[in-house]
Amino acid sequence: MKVSIVTPVYNDPRVGRALDSILGQRMDHELETIVVDAASRDGTLDVLERYRDRIDVLISEPDRGIYDGMNKGIGRATGDVIGILNADDRYCDDSVLRDVTNALAETGADLCYGNIVYVNGNDQRRRVWNSGPPGDLRWRLGWMPPHPAFFARKHVYERHGAFNTEFRISADYELMLRLMVRHRIGAVHLDRPVVFMATGGMSNRSVGNVVKANLEVGRAWRRNGLRGGQLAPLLKPARKIPQFVSAGLGKGAGTRA
Repeated sequence: MKVSIVTPVYNDPRVGRALDSILGQRMDHELETIVVDAASRDGTLDVLERYRDRIDVLISEPDRGIYDGMNKGIGRATGDVIGILNADDRYCDDSVLRDVTNALAETGADLCYGNIVYVNGNDQRRRVWNSGPPGDLRWRLGWMPPHPAFFARKHVYERHGAFNTEFRISADYELMLRLMVRHRIGAVHLDRPVVFMATGGMSNRSVGNVVKANLEVGRAWRRNGLRGGQLAPLLKPARKIPQFVSAGLGKGAGTRA
């Protein structure tokens, strides 16, 4: 089983840390590393050049946003399983990809997702997202898997498409809703921390973005012809509150969070 990891980046030298966490994985399978740079103008390309001999595919050109960049990477991936790790995130330890491939192999599922730990610039935990098992009712009550900890077999993207770039902020939500609820593709929950995710993502960057993101959540249900999701945009933000409680605020990220 070959695993492709796509890393989109734009003006973020932290991509080196992300690549270290990918390249440091202890795996029983082949690894393909794909970086999609949106024509960075700072020192990001200098960082990527230091990893050039270990990056299998490097694309550096303007794009139409992060989801367009992700789609480019998915389109170039040759692995049986595809994951996406953003430039400011990193895997929690060196066994993540091995655990993902084992879970997929043992269950026969086409999708796998785990838990994530949000950390601030000082590497302190701010939230812990223990995602739990999937279920249509949970989706209708505002649930979603954490996309940074989401993996899909390549044939899923080939059959059902990748990110819909009409969704500027919540294309990840629309994608997972489309796959798991509309097309009912089997998913397995890997109940362990998978990704340390940097706080301040696009959907939470401002109150305006939070509002826009949740409007897109409602549109995702309509776009896929799904009913019963009227409460999802309202309940989705409220689901984050327990994550702060479980974080153990101030605790360093460390490993195996």
